[in-house]
Amino acid sequence: MRGDSGNARRFISVHLPWLAVDALRRREPDLASEAVATWQSVGNRRALVCVDAPHLHAGQAMADAQAMLPNLVLRPADPGSEAELLQRLGHWALRFTPLVALDAPDGLVLDVSGCTDLFGGEMAMLAEVERCFRRAAYRARVGMAGSADAAAAMVRSGHNGVVVPVGGDLEAIGALPLASLRLPGEIATGLARLGLLTLGDVLRQPRAPLARRFGRPLLDALDFASGARARPLKLVQPPPALLAIRSFLEPIVTRPAIDRAVDALLEELCATLGESGSGARRLSLLAFRVDGEVQEVVIGVGSPSRDAAHLRRLFAERLGTLEPDLGFERIILRATETNALQARQLSGLGGDALAGEQERMLSKLIDRLGQHAVMWRVAPTGSHWPEDSVAMVDPYTNPEVPDAWEERRRPVRLLRQPKELGVVAEVPEGPPARLRLDGRVLRVLHAAGPERLEPEWWGDKHDRPRRDYFRVQTEEGGRLWVCRLGIDRPNAPARWFLHGVMG
Repeated sequence: MRGDSGNARRFISVHLPWLAVDALRRREPDLASEAVATWQSVGNRRALVCVDAPHLHAGQAMADAQAMLPNLVLRPADPGSEAELLQRLGHWALRFTPLVALDAPDGLVLDVSGCTDLFGGEMAMLAEVERCFRRAAYRARVGMAGSADAAAAMVRSGHNGVVVPVGGDLEAIGALPLASLRLPGEIATGLARLGLLTLGDVLRQPRAPLARRFGRPLLDALDFASGARARPLKLVQPPPALLAIRSFLEPIVTRPAIDRAVDALLEELCATLGESGSGARRLSLLAFRVDGEVQEVVIGVGSPSRDAAHLRRLFAERLGTLEPDLGFERIILRATETNALQARQLSGLGGDALAGEQERMLSKLIDRLGQHAVMWRVAPTGSHWPEDSVAMVDPYTNPEVPDAWEERRRPVRLLRQPKELGVVAEVPEGPPARLRLDGRVLRVLHAAGPERLEPEWWGDKHDRPRRDYFRVQTEEGGRLWVCRLGIDRPNAPARWFLHGVMG
């Protein structure tokens, strides 16, 4: 069917029935020829959500699906990631029209009123939309009608590439099944019991009895699908352009002039970042010379930032590399990598300034050493074994510290490879009295312990021997953390190791 839109409202519905599976295949190309499905728990059962496999369907029990198709590749559904993906696709679809809305969980609505002639007509535009999604490796069903709900009902009933003529929505949707309206289950079941199986069956009924029995939701759905009323659409907002531009009537040559221009650009860009709730991780400054040469200065920060003063200090060290020659006629500052940056609650107890100084120090180190410099901090894990009790995390991570963590007295430096010691103890199971370390004999003045560590029966190293740890202070003033092995073998001599240095 073809339509001549003129000034009529026209909508394209894009249904992505295999959105989650297509996204998986984009990330894992080896799944291209495999039967794939995602699943989620529904009560006490696991059910398929998105399916691309013969003879299987969404909502089917996962156990039944595996019995029917043993080689089925299964992945847990991730509704949050899929919602973010749909949002990104909505932004991507702004290339077709400035009016795009999400039709969650797996669709988009494009208001293309007045846009179709730019693509050579309605059929040509519809084909171009489908082709662009296919090139991006997303299989889509597309359809066009005079209302968003009529177009969505068409594509969600399995139709693809259909253009409903202007004024033809009622006729086009009459034969569609009720499921195409996505009504609540109790309404769809009640209508089916009355023998009303298609939209046409329901539309031919008197409205008052329908309203009394099924309420306003049914009448709203019918009005939106028939075009009697327009459904309000929550449009996708285009992402803000995270850049600032300055053009100069007279080319700028001197460093003070360049500094003033960069200051103004930073203030403008940081204001834009604040409005978008994000912070810059990487910024690029492009300086355009009058002779056509373009020079670039790049800085990176470890933590998202929109602090213009902080970013200005980082740029100050790099701007000296610019060579203006006859001058720069334009400068563009772009945030090429950003992350969400929420407002921070200040405590008022004096620690906030210190935290800010630490962030600025880390940002300066990362900028000088490069974005790929290896920097980390430690975070506690669930293990009580010293070598497994912490993990390396991002330096800007704020790890949660368990309540019992402060009770553990641990060395400020833990040796990666413990050193074996020669030890003399006054009693067989007592603390050491003298230590032999690297050829030196150290007399112990004070010793505390033992602290016994038992194997972690729940872990993969449950067969480790138990250990006794002592904190000792030597005559020279050194405070050491020494470990005794061999407690499990009373007939064998104990072995002693230096495992760390106490503070």
